[in-house]
Amino acid sequence: MIIRSRVVAPMAGEPIHDGAVVVEGNKIAEVGRFADARRHHSGEVLDLGEQILLPGLINAHCHLDYTMLRGKIGPQHSFADWIGAINAAKAALSEGDYVASITAGLAEARRYGTTSLLNLEAFPELLPRLPRPPLRVWWCAEMIDLRKPVNAREVFEALHDSFRSREDWLGGVGLAPHAPYTASSDLYRDASEMAQKEGVLFTTHLAESSEERQMFRNASGPLFNFLKAIGRPMDDCGRETPLSSAMGHQPVEDRWIIAHLNELDEQDFQLLARAPKFHIVSCPRSHSFFGHTPFALERLRALGFNICLGTDSLASNSSLSLFAEMRELLRKETTLSPREVVGMVTVNAALAIGQADVLGRIQAGLHADLIAIPDPNSAGDVFEKIVAFERTVPWMMVDGEALGAP
Repeated sequence: MIIRSRVVAPMAGEPIHDGAVVVEGNKIAEVGRFADARRHHSGEVLDLGEQILLPGLINAHCHLDYTMLRGKIGPQHSFADWIGAINAAKAALSEGDYVASITAGLAEARRYGTTSLLNLEAFPELLPRLPRPPLRVWWCAEMIDLRKPVNAREVFEALHDSFRSREDWLGGVGLAPHAPYTASSDLYRDASEMAQKEGVLFTTHLAESSEERQMFRNASGPLFNFLKAIGRPMDDCGRETPLSSAMGHQPVEDRWIIAHLNELDEQDFQLLARAPKFHIVSCPRSHSFFGHTPFALERLRALGFNICLGTDSLASNSSLSLFAEMRELLRKETTLSPREVVGMVTVNAALAIGQADVLGRIQAGLHADLIAIPDPNSAGDVFEKIVAFERTVPWMMVDGEALGAP
């Protein structure tokens, strides 16, 4: 198939006007000018018309379980209060509610042009009840051992067996200790070792809120009091920042995907200068919802960290649109270019999930994961128009299969 579009934005080079992508099976065979593609190939032509064709977007951090909590929990007095509120809301949901929530989240992500996502899944045992996802999904089992022990090997084996039994599913699995305040250092170590041994993703939340920093640094604050009241041992508090505490209990590796990393001090930046260059996921609209400390984007990029974007959950966001995340980040970070931000949901995110050789760009040999957005006016910067797009994506292709209108 030869897919023609007014503009192709391959992310592996400059935009190509009157461009074409040749797809053979589930792979991209050629990218270039439409006239050249017609000379070299005799396949069926799909003319998308006045549109911008770009790689499918990759959401590097989301919680599909909580899609149905959109608008149910407003801003709270503290992050600990928000945790209490979401726990109360979750207690009212049944397994069927969670299945419906995950399914609805996948459909919404698709509408907004996401073709791959990393989902932190609190209920991996529900996977056999889900219909086949239309997207590539990396299901990362979210683990908390505050109240009872968690065996990372058992969690991984059950999740892996469940995913492997669904031969037509795209994506993979991973492990996700929730955060240092809810997952023990033993669980972190076991999960990290298991992920490395099995070659799967490892992701976690770290240094998200000022209350997390207050807890670890000063042994005080709402989060400290909340967790102490429910029986968490607090002997790791009162000495270090969340980052220095986490790095002191286990080796942090360059394959880790760390969400948020908002609360950092000068000591942390000194640690980061010497640390392996792991991947960092910022969630701009969730960040704004909570009013977190500004994300140190430029300092982290200058240190060599790979920055990508996620939507977090709809318990702290209004949609699963990565276009909206890009706009929010540009609103906050005026020195960034639109092209750099689009790179965070394509090239950078593919690198974070270990798929840089097959996803994130339109290039020969990579998977045919593509989206197209209307481009009624040929004038203007291509990447500015991508970031400004606010509607649902009318056409997409995942693994060489055109899905059409969502």
